[in-house]
Amino acid sequence: MKPVLVIAEAGVNHNGSLKMAFKLVDVAVDAGADIVKFQTFKAKNLVTADACKAQYQIEATGNQESQLAMLKRLELSYDAHHQLLEYCASKNIEFLSTAFDSESLAFLVDEIKVKRLKIPSGELTNSPFVLEHARTGLDIILSTGMATLEEVRNTLAVIAFGYIAPLDSQPSLADFELAFQSNVGQQVLSEKVTILHCTTEYPAPFDEINLNAMDTLKRSFGLPVGYSDHSQGITIPIAAVAKEAVVIEKHFTLDCSLPGPDHRASIEPLQLKMMVESIRQVEKALGNGVKNPTISEAKNITIARKSIVAQTDIKKGEPFNVSNLTIKRPGSGMSPDIFWQLTSGQVASKCYQSGDLIDE
Repeated sequence: MKPVLVIAEAGVNHNGSLKMAFKLVDVAVDAGADIVKFQTFKAKNLVTADACKAQYQIEATGNQESQLAMLKRLELSYDAHHQLLEYCASKNIEFLSTAFDSESLAFLVDEIKVKRLKIPSGELTNSPFVLEHARTGLDIILSTGMATLEEVRNTLAVIAFGYIAPLDSQPSLADFELAFQSNVGQQVLSEKVTILHCTTEYPAPFDEINLNAMDTLKRSFGLPVGYSDHSQGITIPIAAVAKEAVVIEKHFTLDCSLPGPDHRASIEPLQLKMMVESIRQVEKALGNGVKNPTISEAKNITIARKSIVAQTDIKKGEPFNVSNLTIKRPGSGMSPDIFWQLTSGQVASKCYQSGDLIDE
């Protein structure tokens, strides 16, 4: 089994500062994350001038500016992306960023040359944009917050079409469905797509996490399933690993008290490090599923288990019974599971003193 892929989601928690973005990379490296992920967008391509903020954004940043103005402040320049890419390479951590518009996607693929793509929950029903992702041919991580099972299926159909159809093919719902149902479509999905269960609220209420939906996604689509977490703390992503999540994505920040929309729903450096350490412990603890004594257990078998022991002195030829036998440690003698066999008429083949292990 491959190790869990841990994505440390810096997102926009750099507050538009490249210096802060570098610090976030350092935190992700120190925590042992596999990937540090940012967000790439042009605010003018992402929202209209009249678009409202989400309630959690209003609570975090107030309602004095529009969502457009807020996002404009959180943009990272293309030059900053190149610098971050080089910095990540020097720190031996993978750079990843989520694109929120076509221009940004093309930049990430053609110039930054990311190894994989992440489609955020909010873009799941944006089929033209999803198709653009698939037509790059890169592996895709698909977040499914706010989605029904049918919506996830529809998106996977678009992705299957994007992977296997010629680039000049005219998209249609019928062709999406044919691609999804085809053997080649299913094969390419299984090789290139990972689904992330997600609850899109910041922070996500514990009673709305529904980790069991991971099982539903796995049964429904037969694809690798992970978890993108927006809950407070680190308990839920660790639990998701116990449910065999193959990817964990978690927002982090330098300081939860910093101004900005996502800091309050993120974890701080020490928590990120603890989360990664805990994930590594849990994935080791999951094991191979075979129920056998482990190497470390073997030495304790004779110490912890018991054997059949002479309760009193027993003469040769004397029948064993419940009065002259008892069960005590160590476990190096005859197993107690044959106690009834011995006491059903079997006689001693030799003399035993009280306390001797029975050896018949």
